[in-house]
Amino acid sequence: MASIALNLTPDVRYVLRIADTCLIHAQRLVEWCGHAPVLEEDIALANLGLDLLGQARGLLSHAATLEGGGHDEDALAFLRDERDYFNLTLVELPLRRGGADFADTQLRCLLIAAWLNPLWQGLQPSRDEPLAAIAGKAAKETRYHFEHAADWVVRLGDGNDESMRRMRAALARAWPYVAELFDDDEVDAEAAASRLGPPASALREPFSKALRPVFSDALLDWPPEGSCISHGRRGRHSEAMGYLLAEMQHLQRAYPGGAW
Repeated sequence: MASIALNLTPDVRYVLRIADTCLIHAQRLVEWCGHAPVLEEDIALANLGLDLLGQARGLLSHAATLEGGGHDEDALAFLRDERDYFNLTLVELPLRRGGADFADTQLRCLLIAAWLNPLWQGLQPSRDEPLAAIAGKAAKETRYHFEHAADWVVRLGDGNDESMRRMRAALARAWPYVAELFDDDEVDAEAAASRLGPPASALREPFSKALRPVFSDALLDWPPEGSCISHGRRGRHSEAMGYLLAEMQHLQRAYPGGAW
């Protein structure tokens, strides 16, 4: 089935950046179903993924309304080309392949929750009332996501030699992609000027404030800031994204409009 084309106004692109980050993060988390180290955490990661999927559904439906092309949330989720997804690069990277493991998963959950928490707070006074309502509900879920991941990061970082090694390795793998979380561009400037939502740069201080005590308890040093910035939010992705989309989109494209 052919990909859809979108009218990517600044407002649509801003909302899709958040929606796609939640959607792709959820997709990676549910890959742990049946593979987590303990049954309780298998269920917990699935529930976190469902929360994120619910957030993505609300945002994608709203983006479709703003875009005005007659598409629904399913079309936006499954029928775009890779360059028309605007998620953070960090969330598309594999979590069970390429050297990543359970430590990477919990650290990523922590980083993304620390980024989403101030974003949801910044969206609640938005001039866009449906977007503000989505943010109000999502904020409650994301606070729990942060607490859950923080418990695991501390448990692993301040555990035995092996768990400490794995957590430090996970941080080294993830941190080069963190700069993108705060990289402003013209879409952020327009959102801030029109009171749609906060620019990415406004999230840096609350992100750091939330994470530093967790890192301290987990015996993790705060990494230096790198000069490299990934550009998933601008539609330029890692090679992992193509493989992820091929799997995620297969049924919808093979059986257009299929219903269970």
